[in-house]
Amino acid sequence: MNLENASKHIQACRERMDTLYLKPVFDEWVVVNFSQGKASVLAYTGPRSETFTKQLHGDSAPLFAEMQGKHYGVGDFEFVDQAHGSRFDACVRLGETAYLLCNNTFGSMGALRQDIRWREAQKPFVDLTERFRVDPLQ
Repeated sequence: MNLENASKHIQACRERMDTLYLKPVFDEWVVVNFSQGKASVLAYTGPRSETFTKQLHGDSAPLFAEMQGKHYGVGDFEFVDQAHGSRFDACVRLGETAYLLCNNTFGSMGALRQDIRWREAQKPFVDLTERFRVDPLQ
């Protein structure tokens, strides 16, 4: 899958999740490529477009700590319950070196999961992960 198609699928997922949850689930979505020890942002949607790159390392630390020592295939994902504010809540492996980072800048996964609407809202997210499992981001 190319970045343009990936972005369309991500946007559709975001809209569907927000519709099912009746408010934004993740208000920040970032496609990042990690190669040769560097992170490069391929796409960004969210409220911090001017500043988030300065905090990317720190904001992703709790999520990446949770991922440490685990092997993720394309389409696999991880959530962190207690990431608050600018800290990323979720990650999906999109390709060989590409990942989608998702953030709820006004809450946490723990709070999102307390709402019964989370059960339905997570279905488009899982569908998105399956799209990338079948057709990884190149």
